[in-house]
Amino acid sequence: MKNSHSESYKSAGVDVVAGYESVKLMRGDVERTHKGVRGVMESIGGFGGLFNLAPYLSGMKEPVLVSGTDGVGTKLKLAFLLDRHDTIGIDAVAMCANDIICCGAKPLFFLDYINCGKNLPERTAAIVKGVADGCVKAGCALIGGETAEHPGLTPVDEYDISGYCVGIADKEKIITGANIVEGDVIIGLASSGVHSNGFSLIRKVFGITTKDSLSEIIPEYNKTLGEILLTPTEIYVTPVLELISQVQVKGISNITGGGFYENIPRCLPENTTAKINKSAFHIPPIFRYLQEKGNIPERDMFNTFNMGIGMTCVVGADEADKAVAVLEQAGARAFCIGEVVSGDEGIVLL
Repeated sequence: MKNSHSESYKSAGVDVVAGYESVKLMRGDVERTHKGVRGVMESIGGFGGLFNLAPYLSGMKEPVLVSGTDGVGTKLKLAFLLDRHDTIGIDAVAMCANDIICCGAKPLFFLDYINCGKNLPERTAAIVKGVADGCVKAGCALIGGETAEHPGLTPVDEYDISGYCVGIADKEKIITGANIVEGDVIIGLASSGVHSNGFSLIRKVFGITTKDSLSEIIPEYNKTLGEILLTPTEIYVTPVLELISQVQVKGISNITGGGFYENIPRCLPENTTAKINKSAFHIPPIFRYLQEKGNIPERDMFNTFNMGIGMTCVVGADEADKAVAVLEQAGARAFCIGEVVSGDEGIVLL
């Protein structure tokens, strides 16, 4: 017997019309990332994002494309609880763009992927607004993406976001760390806060399960815990590219998951060690509060979080003062936080 009940894609949980509305709402934000970025060829709506490399090849002997992909992790849980979705996209861009500049590459374009249980057009547009804000700050164009509705797989009130960034560098100018020597200076660039790593531990320590659990006012900031933790990841593209144009940068590390202990040694050659002076930079109060509340050993803190330094650059000792000045003029807060010494410890914190 024939079933008289009529089924549709919408009745199965996928609203195609909502997808159309999302595209309409995000169009302006996507298009503003194209301004000033040479190479953008197609507006939103095509099956593939097109980008013309020709404007960037002049003067390059051997152009190399550099790519990075990442997500935001469980920081998303805070966005869900606070129902604030306009900054999380900045984190997605930062996690990718900050990685590819570590070899000296200039970010060119970005693509995002949003997986949601239900496509709520206003929420999706807010997420993409954050992505666009991040792209503008990174100087790259948002040329494509995907919003996928996955009912039955992703909870209706949740989503995940990830991104993919492509940049370009001249092969002979790629920063590898190979020419780092004993006596070189390590410069730290200040973070905007916790950034996007370690949130599984943060949520456990602070017992973050409800909106109310994020409402505590932290006196040093005069902001709520939620506002502090949801602060987007700093994007270092502009100051670092400016530094590279004026100073010989020998190595760069993005201080993400793994903190100081994993990331700073990644740019060092064998038989060298990073000696870091903890008193040379400011550790934001949120890290001390987290450490005390969770009774977390200091080594674990520096092995998980950025502790106030979101990126490090290695330069020759004779250019250290100039490097700090260039970075600060370009909008970053920078400090000489250590030096390269001989040894095989990888990193030593004093």
